[in-house]
Amino acid sequence: MVGGRFRSARWWYIVAAVLAVGTAGTYQFSWPAIRGELGAHASASGTELGAIFSVLVVAETLTAFPAGWIRDRYGPRLPFFVAAALLFGGFVGASFVPSLPALYLWFALGGAGMGIAYDVAINTPSRWFVSRRGMATGAVSMAFSGTSFLLIPFIKSAVETSFSPTLFVLGVAAGVAGVVAGLIIHDPEEEWDDESEDDGSDTTPGSKDDDPAAADSTAAGSNVTWRTMIRTRRFWLLYVLFAVVNGVGLVLIEKVIVYATHLGLSVTAATAAASMVALGQATGVIVIGTASDRLGRERALAGSVVCCGIALTALVVSGGMGLQWVFVALAWLTMFFRAPSFSILPGLVGEYYGEEYSSENYAVMLTAKLWGGIYGGVVASLLVIRIGWSPTFLLSAGLAFVAGVAALVFLR
Repeated sequence: MVGGRFRSARWWYIVAAVLAVGTAGTYQFSWPAIRGELGAHASASGTELGAIFSVLVVAETLTAFPAGWIRDRYGPRLPFFVAAALLFGGFVGASFVPSLPALYLWFALGGAGMGIAYDVAINTPSRWFVSRRGMATGAVSMAFSGTSFLLIPFIKSAVETSFSPTLFVLGVAAGVAGVVAGLIIHDPEEEWDDESEDDGSDTTPGSKDDDPAAADSTAAGSNVTWRTMIRTRRFWLLYVLFAVVNGVGLVLIEKVIVYATHLGLSVTAATAAASMVALGQATGVIVIGTASDRLGRERALAGSVVCCGIALTALVVSGGMGLQWVFVALAWLTMFFRAPSFSILPGLVGEYYGEEYSSENYAVMLTAKLWGGIYGGVVASLLVIRIGWSPTFLLSAGLAFVAGVAALVFLR
């Protein structure tokens, strides 16, 4: 009876996690829509805006570990409450005090709240699901960008006419969703196991029961802390891959509208490309995340990164040829193949290193986003000045392709 009640309630925990991470994600994925107006209000250059974006991502990354550490020991309530306060403060501060020095502070606070909300929410499915872990994690990760896909056209229009009220509303939404998630979500007891509900469905192709490598990894790495995890070769391979994936994606998130404008594409196409970036992230995590339950997580992860590099190369070529709607479609496809790491890696970390410390272990893995954020913001802005727009995007595509091939060869 208790197991049945938990099996029913855990879907409500996923709903709460979806709402919290979706509203938090607007802080990052609505950036292309607010970037122009933010720069106008703060009299900031493109390089300065890139630096603000890097501050956001760095703050997001650095707060994930302490949030995961607290969650693993005391539960998700306190981290969600803190995230709600930081996101509200970051949005509201940026709305009323958009001067350049202040924006570094507000986006650091909001980025910190986003990192806390994301780490706690994304690790909730791995606590409650075994056989459907890829699908459940994909659903939460999908909301991180999918919410912004729905809102970007409205946000871009609203900030042009009502800058401060728009950011204030976004802050209220993120704050309320974080508080609600903190009140609803809790972690299972130590002995919780959902396998009984599936009547052997975990023996499908690609599951741990018929994947000796996955089974051995789980057994060998049962419930180890991050100190043990970082001494394994597999961790560093995944870490470098994740850093590249984040860097490539954040270049597209931060600069897609400006790049489209540079190529001479229409304002409508540029805005559509930003929406497609968010949609690609949302659809990739759920589609390939779910497929990874059957195909095998390692193969799905590495293969998707290779395809991401190919799609980004095609995006540059189509933009240079003036094929604006092909460019828009490829913006979606690039992020579709970039996204699966965010639904696959939390499950892999739990399988390799155990669930007891999975939040803090994944938070350590998530620090790879710090390097990706620096590359996607500051470094990419400097590269644009030095070598140009298209070569910068092609360099990013090459990094993704090489990282994916390396993972296909070495990830066993």
